[in-house]
Amino acid sequence: TVERCGCVTRACPVASMGKYLLFVFASLWLASLTLCDDKKELLVLTVATHETDGFHRYLRSAAVYGVNVKVLGMGEPWRGGDMASGTGGGQKINLLKKELTKHKDELDLVIMFTDSYDVVFTAGAQEILQKFSKCKCRVLFGAEDSCWPDPSLVQKYPKVSYGYRYLNSGGFMGYASEMYKLVSIDSAILDTSDDQLYYTNTFLDQKTRDELQIKLDSQAKIFQNLNLVAADVSLKFKGEDTRLINTVYQTKPVVIHGNGPSKVLLNSLGNYLAKSWTLENGCLVCLENTKSLKKIKEREYPMILLAVFVMTGTPFLEEMLLKLSALNYPKARMHLLVHSQMGQHDNLLQNFTRDMSNAGYATVKFRAATERVKEWHARNMAVSECIKLDCDALFSVDSEVHLDNRDTLRLLLHHNRPILAGVVVQPGKAWSTFWGAVTTDGYYARSTDYMDIVNNNRRGIWVVPYITGVYLIQSSMLEKEETRPSFIHKLLDADMAMTTNYRIKDILMYAVNMEDYGHLVDSSNFPIDKLHGDLWQVMTNKQDWEEKYLHPQYYNALDTKTLNDMPCPDVYWFPVFSERYCKDLIETVEDFGDWSGGKNTDERISGGYENVPTVDIHMTQIEFQQESLYVLKEYVKPLSEKVYLGYTGDAKADLIFVVRYRPTEQSFLRPHHDSSTYTINVGLNRPSIDYEGGGARFIRYNCSVVNTRMGWALMHPGRLTHYHEGLQTTKGTRYILIAFIDP
Repeated sequence: TVERCGCVTRACPVASMGKYLLFVFASLWLASLTLCDDKKELLVLTVATHETDGFHRYLRSAAVYGVNVKVLGMGEPWRGGDMASGTGGGQKINLLKKELTKHKDELDLVIMFTDSYDVVFTAGAQEILQKFSKCKCRVLFGAEDSCWPDPSLVQKYPKVSYGYRYLNSGGFMGYASEMYKLVSIDSAILDTSDDQLYYTNTFLDQKTRDELQIKLDSQAKIFQNLNLVAADVSLKFKGEDTRLINTVYQTKPVVIHGNGPSKVLLNSLGNYLAKSWTLENGCLVCLENTKSLKKIKEREYPMILLAVFVMTGTPFLEEMLLKLSALNYPKARMHLLVHSQMGQHDNLLQNFTRDMSNAGYATVKFRAATERVKEWHARNMAVSECIKLDCDALFSVDSEVHLDNRDTLRLLLHHNRPILAGVVVQPGKAWSTFWGAVTTDGYYARSTDYMDIVNNNRRGIWVVPYITGVYLIQSSMLEKEETRPSFIHKLLDADMAMTTNYRIKDILMYAVNMEDYGHLVDSSNFPIDKLHGDLWQVMTNKQDWEEKYLHPQYYNALDTKTLNDMPCPDVYWFPVFSERYCKDLIETVEDFGDWSGGKNTDERISGGYENVPTVDIHMTQIEFQQESLYVLKEYVKPLSEKVYLGYTGDAKADLIFVVRYRPTEQSFLRPHHDSSTYTINVGLNRPSIDYEGGGARFIRYNCSVVNTRMGWALMHPGRLTHYHEGLQTTKGTRYILIAFIDP
């Protein structure tokens, strides 16, 4: 008689029957094991007193692999203590014991017990039973690297030569009869007592351990507990499924448990496990639990509180607000709340909210910086406002977020997660609105898939430990105090506090990049003291700077197929700057106001003497020189190399300045050569509207360029051939931007 994990097989004696009969015996024995496994049934029991996203993930993973799960305790009050901050869980033992009384005499029934809020299955009953059959035990517990909850018991544990040494009760299994005996050793277990300590003491009692044939799954063949062993596991992507591999013991565990502080790791792994995301099919879980607005009349759309937070000096804020106002969502189904902590932006925000008051929003409210409301309080007030207005969701948007996709709000509602952030990234950088991992003290850590997500190499809906910038919180989370966002936690910033509080409560937060929603601006170098600080953003926020300040026809002019205008020999027209650039630059220099006066004596230049003076302001005076040099190198240099074949300069310039011509001030400029290899002369305002007259005459060619175009650069050689003069401005005020390039 051979007994293995409870299955009994009878075979003939083999001592005198030779190798052939030994082979026959082995074949029959293996076949009998298979038949034995076929007769076994697996019933998974778990305890959950209320539903959470983690619980739904658990049930989904079981359903994917056809695992039969029975939930105990649903709807009952939890009396098992605060397990998040200490010991507890005795209530789980009592619920399990009550259920096992129904099954204790079922010989072919294998019972598995697991936690539910932090567990994921990665295979079905057949694989579980096959692995259990090889255990040579009647009860099998998961194992871990930490002796919890009583570290003093370390020395009492049996030595383990190869594997994890300590018992974990988040997942264990055994035959129904032994499982019942296991939970019946102590007839009076308190609900508040610690379940893992109970099972640990049972295991450490050698007599009981031998009697019940209890073993630990030390090599994680079935149960993988993640705490302290993140380096031991990795994901294996293959076809239509993704499995977790223990790379130390080369096993494929089936029950993945995020015990203790490893829940963030489980959430990250769970984004892929149980056919949530596969290489072949991408994000499968994204197709589940969606909510379509297509069949709903607009007057029945969810009511949204759009809360805009301007907490720092923000570049391109005007454009950000215009994009918000253009969202493809009925304004009658939105309340608008704008909060500011930056007095420098309040005029813009005041004008915006005044305009939006007549745009059809249900309500519009503006809290100016003068109200001195702290950020955490402002965000909590938005939550309270949403509850007061009976909103269906709070849509929080920070001023650095540009929602270029007008359908962003509709899409977030469609994906239908309780707390959902849109993945938005700074162009060309790794800074985004989510973190894929956090350190043990709650700060940023880079997950292995972070760059794939921000670069959109992987599209999906991801459970993440931190969100910021733009997120939608459903009313189901706002209604209950225990799930409501709180922006206070010690001295952390508001979003850090909110996400820390949610992680402590094991409430899942999601980030989605199934579509492109927009981009982030970098506010770190924004000069809030400047009249038009956006001008200074050409290096920090190049994409937005180009959209606002580069001429719409610039790249067409740069195209080698485009024939550029040449009004005089070797003099070219190029569209470089937008009208907005010209307007903002004029207002900036006039706001500065320290015009030179057009005298020969000039302390701003080397030597202190200007031979051909103008009334001007140098870019060095307004601290705009470095940005102007960048513009020359990035945008002007390629144009010069296109038309002046064979020339490759550095696009350096000592003198970049705005000149002002007026009939009553300086109205013209006498003939001269420029101190440059080539010069650009950019018209900054409108001929025949803002001024009359003006222009440049190239004397050698007797060729004049008048009616200079706003934002267009007149490019010409500076020395030797292009001796020129500035024609008289007869009316109004003419502004031009001059750069002497490669002097």
